[in-house]
Amino acid sequence: MLNFLRKIKDKIQVKTPPLLEGVKNVIDLNLPYFNFVSFGELNKDKYFYLIKRSPGTGLFSNVTFVLNHLAICKKFDFIPVIDMENFNTIYNEKNKVKDTMNSWNYYFEPLNQYTLDEVYKSKNVLISSDKFYNFFEYNMDRNKELTEILQNNIKVKKDINQLFLRLSKKFNNKKVLGIHFRGTSYKRAQGHPLPATKKQMLQITKKFLSKNMVDIIFLVTEEKDYLNFFQENFPNKLFYLKSAFRSNKNDAFKVYPRKFHRYKLGRENMIETLLLSKCDYFIYLMSNVSAAAISFNLNKVQKRYEIKNDYNSKNFFIAQYLWYLKKLLPPKFGGFKNIEI
Repeated sequence: MLNFLRKIKDKIQVKTPPLLEGVKNVIDLNLPYFNFVSFGELNKDKYFYLIKRSPGTGLFSNVTFVLNHLAICKKFDFIPVIDMENFNTIYNEKNKVKDTMNSWNYYFEPLNQYTLDEVYKSKNVLISSDKFYNFFEYNMDRNKELTEILQNNIKVKKDINQLFLRLSKKFNNKKVLGIHFRGTSYKRAQGHPLPATKKQMLQITKKFLSKNMVDIIFLVTEEKDYLNFFQENFPNKLFYLKSAFRSNKNDAFKVYPRKFHRYKLGRENMIETLLLSKCDYFIYLMSNVSAAAISFNLNKVQKRYEIKNDYNSKNFFIAQYLWYLKKLLPPKFGGFKNIEI
């Protein structure tokens, strides 16, 4: 097996995680995906692949990261185990949630019967890097294998799924337009799609309503100002998750306004994404949430309309101002264009 591992080694240097410092028999292979570690003598005939990402980012960015590693496990017949307990993410709480400290298990069922305790006593353990490699797929909906893994291997926690099903009853016998309206930090995110402005979103929503019969507009946005904007313009059709945390600042993980706030951020994100996937129509900007909603594919005949505003600069300083500049400029001078549907 070691000869096989050496054959796929890469120039990428993977540092030994803090949890492994002082552990004997760490074999540094300079592999692109993992370090190989022997913790004990259990399961000598098995190769575990421990997936970690610390501190990670948004929920579905973390899910996309995991899916890419699960594709590796599938290819090489490794047994995947996710450790977001010893390697904390931004969603981890100080106290147990659902009797676990593993934030992956807040939202998803374990991938298999193997526990972290057993893995950390086993003979052959491959431990992932925290890096999101440039050969990984960033948009799960654009990769058939990742979409299949999400649908077949990732199981949402029963209590979260039940809450989603209860809320989705509001959609019964209704035509629902789902809208994902990104704001806050996305306006400055380097290399990411530039989000729509209020003017663009109002324009495309009104055009859409003039051409299609819609009973409900289901809005997902993390920006409080954008929710208020839709409440003013579409008060009789608007539906949204009232419990979801919203702010006009990029402070969701900087403040702690309620008990189990970080866990609830992920739970709300999960429910909103599942509801978006259930809608009859979906207007969106490409993001991890929209990619997940498309990949869950809970409405097989959903009609989708992507807003394409080009991408923000990869230069940090330019990225802080480009969206605001384009918002002010007319289209002929490089400003945002009118959106057609």
